[in-house]
Amino acid sequence: MSEAEFLSTYDPAAYERPALAVDLVLMGVRDGRPGALLLKRTEHPHAGRWALPGGFVGLDETLDAAAERILRDKAGIARAHLEQLYTFGAVERDPRMRIVSVAYLALLPERAFSEALDGMPELSPAVIAVSWAGEAGGPVAALSTGRRAGGEPLGLAFDHADILALAILRLRGKLDYSDVGFALLPEQFTLRQLQDVHEAILGKALNKPAFRRRMLDRGWLEPTGSREGGTSFRPAELYRFRRPR
Repeated sequence: MSEAEFLSTYDPAAYERPALAVDLVLMGVRDGRPGALLLKRTEHPHAGRWALPGGFVGLDETLDAAAERILRDKAGIARAHLEQLYTFGAVERDPRMRIVSVAYLALLPERAFSEALDGMPELSPAVIAVSWAGEAGGPVAALSTGRRAGGEPLGLAFDHADILALAILRLRGKLDYSDVGFALLPEQFTLRQLQDVHEAILGKALNKPAFRRRMLDRGWLEPTGSREGGTSFRPAELYRFRRPR
């Protein structure tokens, strides 16, 4: 039997198939801590709980295309640093049916984070409270901020608390050797802003001279020749990320 003959008689319904979804961790820095954008569910299951923006993957759609569509439709964002985080496939993670979710990190500079809130009133910011140091891993909590009373724990739907925890772990693991930290910054930034991002993700204060020396020595920073505006003191020099060749 040729492959064409085999395919002509193949029955795709012969095996049960799970549904496939994509969930986005829309993450930025909020009040000096890692923050995420969440949606409050209005329908069952988990009505009244908070969830990551997500949706099902179409049969003619790639995972990346689905992530980009959800980014546009549910966050109003045309572009962001998107990278696959992990596949969550626990059998009973969703009470409706067997649903496997591919989680993506979508890293947002402060302006994009704020613009998403302004453009999509259904989105709400949350601060991610991390109880563990370094890359130990463990649970995290989502705390209300901004439009709602600050600091209240938010009940999260499905396994989205696990997804947020893994997002923090991934960021901490990659921060020192990759460009993910720069995805949380505007195109031009000060060394203070860069250190603020690292401290927010790592959850600890860093030695200022040592941090700046390490960043400059790596060749990642390119001076723009400009300085920040709107300050009452000596304006700091602005840099941009220089991609390694």
